[in-house]
Amino acid sequence: MKCHWLNKQNNKNLIVFFAGWSFDPAPFCSLDCAEYDVLMIFDYNDLTIPDELKNFSSYNKKFLISWSMGVFTAYLLKDLFKTFDYKIAVNGTVTPVDDKFGIPVKMFELTLKHAQKGLEGKFYRNVFNSDEDFEKYSQNPVQRSIENRVSELQHLYELIKNTEISYEKFYDCALVSDFDKIIPPKNQAASHIKNNVPVKTLPYGHFPFYKFAAWEEIIKCR
Repeated sequence: MKCHWLNKQNNKNLIVFFAGWSFDPAPFCSLDCAEYDVLMIFDYNDLTIPDELKNFSSYNKKFLISWSMGVFTAYLLKDLFKTFDYKIAVNGTVTPVDDKFGIPVKMFELTLKHAQKGLEGKFYRNVFNSDEDFEKYSQNPVQRSIENRVSELQHLYELIKNTEISYEKFYDCALVSDFDKIIPPKNQAASHIKNNVPVKTLPYGHFPFYKFAAWEEIIKCR
């Protein structure tokens, strides 16, 4: 895992954000951090825990926002977030490859098989629900190499296949976009309902972050 401070001003409030597969800090720079320190976690080619995730004692209020594959990854590290005040899952589940509760297996394996071609072409168009959002992304796109992103997906799938999830109460709320083309919304809702996580729907696509001006707005969605 890699981490990057989107904002580090020794504030008393903290947001830890687990990004989805293939992303990095570039597309998230437009979100106002306000009075929050914001630590972004991304690149799950390995799950070595960075030092920044080991001590949050200086913060009064702590929030976890996990998105897409980050919902699964953050859950694997759930013991790190026991003292957090609120934990939000955005367009993801703790079983990210599952015919009922995540991305259907055949769909995921097809994405993996053609990952390089997809990253060069239509994958990001499907991530965004409008041409306007895709254009905004295109002005400040992900900077990671395609090879790095492909290997990340391969590693994630091995991790998913070899991890048995027995859900313990963790997420306090789930945000599910009605027009998500990556993870079927009905599967997301089914997963969260099964796990007794309250669901709020949003009229957005898989990447909803351009619809918010600030990280605090996402927290208030709950």
